[in-house]
Amino acid sequence: MHSTQFVESYFDAWNQHDPEGVADHLSPDGVYRDVRQNAQRNHDELVEFLNQFFSSYRHRYELIGDILSNGSTVAFQYQMIPSARSGRKECTIYQGAEFITLQDDSATLIADYYDVPEDTGPSIVQSRRGTAQSRKYAKSGLTDARMKRYMKALDRVMRREEAYLDPELTLPLLAERVGCSVNHLSQVINAGFGMSFFDYVNKHRVKCAKRLLGSLDHHAAVLKVAYSVGFNSNSAFYTAFKKHVGMTPAQYRHAHVGQH
Repeated sequence: MHSTQFVESYFDAWNQHDPEGVADHLSPDGVYRDVRQNAQRNHDELVEFLNQFFSSYRHRYELIGDILSNGSTVAFQYQMIPSARSGRKECTIYQGAEFITLQDDSATLIADYYDVPEDTGPSIVQSRRGTAQSRKYAKSGLTDARMKRYMKALDRVMRREEAYLDPELTLPLLAERVGCSVNHLSQVINAGFGMSFFDYVNKHRVKCAKRLLGSLDHHAAVLKVAYSVGFNSNSAFYTAFKKHVGMTPAQYRHAHVGQH
């Protein structure tokens, strides 16, 4: 099964609130790893967990950006939107990311990365800062001194080594280059820089794209610029660029090249 078809089928099962359908995406020996809780569940354990989960949370699941694939690994970002039928007075949109290892038509591993304040439901909440962030990471073991050291190392990897140019860059790969755990890097980006992993990486890609688009001697097609700074598609580039800059890449080029 193609990675895009697998992810579409996976989302369908979540949106139908079908525990068996979600779990059936695992291979017989496959594991679903809930990274925040550090829990690992096989097919039957996942079904049992989701039965309880869907009884309390009736969210709609949507893909954010592109589905990234590299060999047998598939990665994507998602958001959970509360359903009007849930009966819950909740309007927060949660976000997270999953990394899936495929073998034939099934997943041998599904790793779900997200962070939440302790008093909310599952997934990553980007809108709450301050004391909520402090409570959320109170037991992470990451001291202020180490946080600053990781932030500095991350800045070096992104600015000097230009890690963002790798279109297959993932949170685990970036954590390895920074020299810290995935959970600590997630904390550094969420709490230290105040954004999600995808937004943080895209911010650097967009900044590089702005330099290329604003150059008089660089008249490459917009799509070529998108690929050269690490994006996998034109649509993902346009979405990220407009989010961070407030205009399309073409509008930015016209406005800035025209000034010279």
